[in-house]
Amino acid sequence: MNPIQDGDGVKRYPVRLVVNGDMHTFVVKANVLLVDLLRSRLGLTGTKKGCELGDCGACTVLMDGMPVDACLVLAVEADGCEITTIEGVAQSEALDRLQDSFVNNAAIQCGYCTPGMILSAKALLARISRPSEEQVREAISGNLCRCTGYVNIVKAVLAAGQHEEGRA
Repeated sequence: MNPIQDGDGVKRYPVRLVVNGDMHTFVVKANVLLVDLLRSRLGLTGTKKGCELGDCGACTVLMDGMPVDACLVLAVEADGCEITTIEGVAQSEALDRLQDSFVNNAAIQCGYCTPGMILSAKALLARISRPSEEQVREAISGNLCRCTGYVNIVKAVLAAGQHEEGRA
């Protein structure tokens, strides 16, 4: 990746991303974080800024289908990747089955952790359509919730997996 040097002497880098199905091209400084790019340049505020240390999972997005903490990923590292944020989960006016399951199973309290939880669970369900409770707990282990005891969150993910199984 060849840097572009502006008149101020600061090197900037071109970054191409597919975000929620749409191609975007940016020119960024090397230290710009993916979470900041998504929130400030694209207005995708569903990606939350929490601890900014990679401990809470509030900033979880899917990068090429895998959950990552967007506060730990430089925008230049995501060059060429496909990014899914919570805004890209539902493909129509209706909620995604996982989002619907969170609502129906009372898995949402304040909602701050919910986008990251849903994206971590979505990655799990893409790999394992009917996960065990242990697999769900492992998948969301990087997402902290201060409002719940995780019981309804786990229940929602398990129900979404069973719903998908019922479609087959």
